[in-house]
Amino acid sequence: MNVLVTGGAGFLGSHFVRAVLADRLPGLEGASVTILDKLSYGTASFDTLGDVAHAKRLDFVPGDACDPALVGALVPRCDTIVHAAFAGQASHVLATSVLLSAAQRHGSARFVHMSCETACGPGGPHPESARLAPTSPAAAALAGADLLAVAFHRTHGLPAMVVRGSTTYGTHQHPAGVLPRAVTRLLDGGTVPLRADRERDWLHVDDHCRAIALVLARGRPGETYHVGGSVELSERALIAMVLDEMGAGPDRVADAPLPTGDDLRCVLDDGKIRDELGWQPQVEFATGLAATIRWYREHPGWWRPQIG
Repeated sequence: MNVLVTGGAGFLGSHFVRAVLADRLPGLEGASVTILDKLSYGTASFDTLGDVAHAKRLDFVPGDACDPALVGALVPRCDTIVHAAFAGQASHVLATSVLLSAAQRHGSARFVHMSCETACGPGGPHPESARLAPTSPAAAALAGADLLAVAFHRTHGLPAMVVRGSTTYGTHQHPAGVLPRAVTRLLDGGTVPLRADRERDWLHVDDHCRAIALVLARGRPGETYHVGGSVELSERALIAMVLDEMGAGPDRVADAPLPTGDDLRCVLDDGKIRDELGWQPQVEFATGLAATIRWYREHPGWWRPQIG
């Protein structure tokens, strides 16, 4: 098997690539990986891949998924596609369309489009059948790409599926994220911004990668699968756990407004992937949080250059 991973140098994509090349994902043992990534966002870089960067089973292609010629040259070399790149609100639907069209022309065996909970809009827990109601332009772009992937299955029979994950955390995440921002600011002696009313379901990146592998192996074409986290926490509760883990006091926290277009609460119902594919989170949140904080503490040379 040769898997094309768009955004394979980013947060989720690089974790998935490392797990495949380390043979940690059932059904993908021995698979080769081709990464397509234009390296334009934050921490996306060849170095993000760490020890597997020079693996014999890895081919890294810098480039844009919106480029039909480049995509058309890569897709015939791969039987499976994991579209984990977010191309930006102005071009994400275009990039998804280019990839889906190439997959349909060349008869790709499986296509998984990665999405997230914001495509559903506020509230929840949202089942897969819920009407999409995104509240920000970026979330609307994701929702549009989700619908496009399902439509390619209905119209052309392409074996495309959507994996919509909850708020994901772990190592190698850009410091702009809620959790790495809190950790890195504390490590740098600063204060942590707190949007007290915001609430999310927290999914460890390793559990997210296992869900992708299960959908690739046994998911039903044309279906969407929600992947929930191991715990739902308010941002206040999350920051309290970070402070406790890092030995910091409440004086290191400052109230901050909720960004425009950010949902107060957005949670997914993941009963479908549990019932159909036997998925469930394996990383307990306190354990995952401690390991994530330890990684940022030990790798300041990785995240510090990303702070503007």
